[in-house]
Formats: sequence, structure tokens, C-alpha cells
Amino acid sequence: MTDTQVTWLTQESHDRLKGELDSLIANRPVIAAEINERREEGDLKENGGYHAAREEQGQQEARIRQLQELLNNAKVGEAPTQSGVALPGSVVTVYYDGDESDKETFLIATREESANASIETYSPSSPLGAALIDAKVGETREYTVPSGAVVKVTLVSAEPYHS
Repeated sequence: MTDTQVTWLTQESHDRLKGELDSLIANRPVIAAEINERREEGDLKENGGYHAAREEQGQQEARIRQLQELLNNAKVGEAPTQSGVALPGSVVTVYYDGDESDKETFLIATREESANASIETYSPSSPLGAALIDAKVGETREYTVPSGAVVKVTLVSAEPYHS
């Protein structure tokens, strides 16, 4: 697994996601009891409460699996403290194809890491995020977009993200 395929989490985000996982697991008996109560109401074909409880159980189990995989494969570390280098957890400003008026500012992080962010987020494993990782201010990198075109991106600034 390369570093760009790893999900980077700060300790704070890891703890928040672990808390959500623990809460969902603790809620399993409650949802199972709800399903049993609804099952006893009679005909399951027309029992909306039963189907709603089963649907909720499915969604919770999917989220549990997602969180377990994420947390098992995450690399926990500190958010970057270094300015001037694009790292996971950095807010970067870039411009595209040599056009300094075509600027964009975004966070390089996973969606889980930036759950409360009010800024656009690009994954470190996305083509743009991967191209920028370890870039220094002033450096131009290239990446390929889904259409096959090659885009040049120049790093203007990189600062540690503070939620």
C-alpha cells in the first residue's frame, strides 16, 4: 500500500470515528429488539415499521463495516505543522496551466478527516491530491484527468489545516 492509498487521520478524527463506531455497535441490540417488536405486529409484507427497522439495520451495519475498514487501515498521525509543502492535512492554493488568475484553494484530506470542514476537499489519492503531495511552493506538477488530458498545477501556498 503506497502512502497515497493510506487514509491519513489525526488522532482527533480517529477518536471521533472510533466513538461513532462504538456507538453503532452498542446500538445493535436496540435495533434488533425493534425488528423483533415489529415482526410480532403481524403480516411482514405490509408492515412498514418492520421494513423501516430492517433498512436502518442495513444502513448501520454498512456504516460499521465502513468504519472498521477505515480505522483498521488508517495511519494516525499529527496534522502537518509545516508550511510551504503540500501534505495530507494541508490547505493549499494552486493555479492551473500557468494561468495565475485560475486559482483554487482546498484541503488535501480524506472526507472523514474533513467531515466538519467548510472548505472543498481533495483526497491525497485523487489525481490532483497525489500530484501535489510533497510539492513545495512554486513547484509545478502534472496530473491526468479522466478525459486523458494532462493538467499542470502550480502550488502557490500550503498551510496546516486547523478545524
